[in-house]
Amino acid sequence: MVQQRIRSLIACLVCIAGMTAICTRGACAQKMAQQRGDPAMPGARVLMDAHNCYPYFEWWGDRITRALAAGTPLAIEQDLLWYTDPRTHQSRSVVTHGAPATGQEPMLESYFFDTVRPVVEQALAAGNHGSWPVITLNLDLKTEEPEHLAAILATLQSHKEWITTARKTANIREVQPLTVRPILVLTGESDAQQRGFYESVPVGGDLLLFGAAHTTEQDAMAAADVLEPEPADNYRRWWNNPWKVVEAGGQNKAGNWTAADESRLRELVAHAHAHHLWIRFYTLDGATTPELSSFGWFRGYNFGSLEAAKVRWRAAYLAGVDYVASDQYEALSRYLEVLKKQR
Repeated sequence: MVQQRIRSLIACLVCIAGMTAICTRGACAQKMAQQRGDPAMPGARVLMDAHNCYPYFEWWGDRITRALAAGTPLAIEQDLLWYTDPRTHQSRSVVTHGAPATGQEPMLESYFFDTVRPVVEQALAAGNHGSWPVITLNLDLKTEEPEHLAAILATLQSHKEWITTARKTANIREVQPLTVRPILVLTGESDAQQRGFYESVPVGGDLLLFGAAHTTEQDAMAAADVLEPEPADNYRRWWNNPWKVVEAGGQNKAGNWTAADESRLRELVAHAHAHHLWIRFYTLDGATTPELSSFGWFRGYNFGSLEAAKVRWRAAYLAGVDYVASDQYEALSRYLEVLKKQR
């Protein structure tokens, strides 16, 4: 036991020094962030990320209430599309998986912000006791018209007192500290979004959302520094990954979980945290065919069984993945709680 503790201490010291030959820097970063009492930092905690957390047409409108009922802190994904009414020619941003939209889709204001209001107001009343942000809002934009980006920014601005911000400086490489509030907003990696959400903000203004790092995926199994070569900057602060960068071919081609898979996952997480990036993996499901049909989940994200998914959930937790995306909100949340109690 004593020797094991000594080995763990040495490994973490190696991580701190930036030497990657030993240890899981993701796990070390997670412990260090926890010790600093800073849950907003990469590596501080592992959260359930509620994938596709919105209705599909008239079905599954309760996804956001299910996600919130599974417990906070958590992440919630919302897909947004710029919809133009063919009759009135008026346009608006709607929450939907993609085109074609019908015009009956909810808006971010009503579906997300109105729903989370009680959670946010309770958090503000209680103050930050180490749990903020309580909700990470992950925006997946299906269209990127300048008008769409401006409308999203205006919606966020109307809830600025809820939202985690950072001050914009003249140099994007100058990473500013976060002013942490109950909601953290993340968005995609495109340059169009950087123009709309970052470059449109004047120097000295507040950044209301943060983009993803650019990823090179010609070879999904390339080394971490090939997939993602740049450290975080003041705008790009997270790294979004499909599971195929961990297991070749992704969920449907995954076999038994191996030591090599474990090492690969830890390499990616360690790289992200060393670059001061939160890291997300999508989407880790383990469902039966009837469950896929009943709940509107995609076959391409399915490992085939809940037990197979749990193996990956556990590996992601131990590696210190910041956001573990799944459609199985309740099952993943319960399992993460079990893992926390075991540590």
